[in-house]
Amino acid sequence: MVSNRTEPLDPIGGSSAESRADPVVSASGVSKTYGQGMWPLRRRHRVLDGVSLSLHRGEIVGLVGENGSGKSTLMQILVGALPADAVVVDLRGSLGYCPQRPVVFERLTCDEHFELFGVAYRMSREERLVAQQTLYEELDFARYADVRADRLSGGTLAKLNLALALLPDPAVLLLDEPYAGFDWDTYLRFWGLVERQRGSGRAVLVISHFIANEERFDRIIVLRDGKATQK
Repeated sequence: MVSNRTEPLDPIGGSSAESRADPVVSASGVSKTYGQGMWPLRRRHRVLDGVSLSLHRGEIVGLVGENGSGKSTLMQILVGALPADAVVVDLRGSLGYCPQRPVVFERLTCDEHFELFGVAYRMSREERLVAQQTLYEELDFARYADVRADRLSGGTLAKLNLALALLPDPAVLLLDEPYAGFDWDTYLRFWGLVERQRGSGRAVLVISHFIANEERFDRIIVLRDGKATQK
């Protein structure tokens, strides 16, 4: 069974301790199986086996595991980009998703991407321009505003990918290895930005192969053998 339920989120920044204690994302029984090999020797490989997790306002959660452990698969299921064999997801509020591989249009400039995504997010022109300028400054890539995506370096493309997820100021951020390709300065900028998101009551889930700075996270979840455990 696959079930998705979305409900309005109370205004962020509210003083209710009860509302902050309630998860903004909860998923239970997440299971996913892939077929391996060719018929008649085809076998079923279970990547996720009844995984459950929750995210709360004002926290940064790390999701780690070896290659092939199902980290990206789990995140794609949470955002509805991939069907699961079984899952119940309860999402309360808007969602921002930064996939591992940037989803961009090669012939569009950075500015044109912001304009297109702003329309998709139903933002007013004024809202979009303010958010766009802020993200250019926070991630330091305003000088590439008129550069097409197919002419951006890998690091700048990663900045655009992240910025598009952040554009509508979502209540929940799901980031799949967002700092791959970042230089040290951008890496620090990224964490400053994420910590500000946490401070304003957003929930952030970050996927990584490994956690170098555990103190940056409020919790760390480890995926291994299809199961999720808290470190």
